Amino acid sequence: QVQLVESGGGLVQAGDPLRLSCAASGRIVTTYTMAWFRQAPGKEREFVAALTSGSPQYHESVKGRFTLFRDNAKNSVILQMTSLKPEDTAVYFCAAVPYFTTDYSQARKYSIWGQGTQVTVSS
Repeated sequence: QVQLVESGGGLVQAGDPLRLSCAASGRIVTTYTMAWFRQAPGKEREFVAALTSGSPQYHESVKGRFTLFRDNAKNSVILQMTSLKPEDTAVYFCAAVPYFTTDYSQARKYSIWGQGTQVTVSS
């Protein structure tokens, strides 16, 4: 069974960068839709970015600041975050589904989830 393990979260100041990594237990990153979601306290889980069959897709709030890419050698997907804002504070989850989908922003489409990693951005 495929497992996802996130790492790289932490406490940073506004404007700082941070890199999140999602390591998969199998060679799935090139054939699965891989995505990041986040959930702040008291809020619903929110789409952040996804890799499917084409170019990376981003939520409007992170465009130009976040970059998502595959590290095939490490069976991982990387979320490079820059210019972090306090409103980016949340638990970040990696997710995967074993096909390419145009519904990549819908959390219910994903069958595999990591345990989450906390990102806290202080002002």
